[in-house]
Amino acid sequence: MKYMVLMYADPAATEAMTAEERAEVFRRHDRLHEDLAGTGELLNGAGLALPRDTTTIRLRRDGTTTEDGPLAGATEQLTAYYVVDCASPERALEIAGRVVDFHVVAVEVRPVHDSFGMEGGRPDGTPARQA
Repeated sequence: MKYMVLMYADPAATEAMTAEERAEVFRRHDRLHEDLAGTGELLNGAGLALPRDTTTIRLRRDGTTTEDGPLAGATEQLTAYYVVDCASPERALEIAGRVVDFHVVAVEVRPVHDSFGMEGGRPDGTPARQA
């Protein structure tokens, strides 16, 4: 089964991180990438730009509007994601637990019910398992 692992952080805290704190975050994610590439569970993922660089399009009664900024006005904002292909929800939660730290303060794990473009999307080029 495929899962989105959605990571949330406070953008102000992200910008205030020291070089050493940033290096530690990168080291932790590099270790996780290596582990998940080894098990074949990592399909893809990305870090996202800061919310101030986001544009939101909303549907209104009279059409659509374009607004600067993220959809939600929460302190914590979506900062990165992984798509993993795991044998169980418990395994997806185990993976998600590895990204919670001083920087990523919340992680949402959500099953993917439909996907496209992920077959063969693993970093090593092997086909993804079908859910």
